[in-house]
Amino acid sequence: MTLIEIKPEDVVATYHILQKEATEGGYRMNPDAEFTKNLVSGLMKNEQRYGYRACPCRLASGKNELDLDIICPCDYRDPDLNDFGACYCALYVSDEIANGRKAVAPVPERRPPRAERGNLAVKQTFSLSSSPVAALAFPVWRCKVCGYLCARDQPPGICPICKVTKERFERFM
Repeated sequence: MTLIEIKPEDVVATYHILQKEATEGGYRMNPDAEFTKNLVSGLMKNEQRYGYRACPCRLASGKNELDLDIICPCDYRDPDLNDFGACYCALYVSDEIANGRKAVAPVPERRPPRAERGNLAVKQTFSLSSSPVAALAFPVWRCKVCGYLCARDQPPGICPICKVTKERFERFM
């Protein structure tokens, strides 16, 4: 596979799109524009390589189904923002960091080792007949990135909050 050189103007255009999407979703991007554009370039390179924007600070497998948790915005963004004020790669940051009141500090890796990733699915074992869930007309879907919930036959094609695709939803109820 031959990678096409990513033009600086394409990085800037993508940077502005991501900045707009982040702001609309209530998120802040790292205020260090040069650093952030380097991350955006990494996202674009991974999209060229794999067909999806895997986190540029993590090693992607090249298989979408194995990397769903690290497709930007990754599943770990919100917990990292809550606990450390920045996501693992520091693309997304808290208001304190965005406004210069706090510096970005290293964020420990939350992603489990490869051998443990398949065992993460938590199975709910309750009886629908004895639960109020049985009265629901539709299944409830949860976005694994932002927690958005919706009740419908299938998950939405794109999360209206964080803009990830339907593959990032799990059946909640």
